[in-house]
Amino acid sequence: MEINVKKVTNKAEKKAAFDIRQVVFVIEQVVDPAEEYDEYDEACTHFLATADGVACGTARWRFKAPGIIKLERFAVLENYRGKGVGAALVKAVLSDLPLADKVMMHAQLHAIPFYQKLGFETYGPQFDEAGIEHFAMKLI
Repeated sequence: MEINVKKVTNKAEKKAAFDIRQVVFVIEQVVDPAEEYDEYDEACTHFLATADGVACGTARWRFKAPGIIKLERFAVLENYRGKGVGAALVKAVLSDLPLADKVMMHAQLHAIPFYQKLGFETYGPQFDEAGIEHFAMKLI
């Protein structure tokens, strides 16, 4: 399987990314669409992963505060999980980031070991976000 990740540059790619988020977050995880699609979508840098030409994963990053970058909305369609799409997304997003004092994210509990393998560590207490338990994580 050939995995490619690119920065979203047009409406069709952004729609494909949003369609993936719809399936993963809104349908599978039952996240309220009002929480999933937010005011940051326009200001974020979005990414789209394809496997053998099929759109199958997405992510975004944004400035949270001066010197702090937040990685968000990592989603991979079920049939493509465990095949390297998520890791390719994380690596592509990290390679796109400008210099920052801190790179962080909110990770769902099941995804913490995955992000730890890619250089992140948890910090702070566990919390609920959109009805799903998370920990904050930072790149070390």
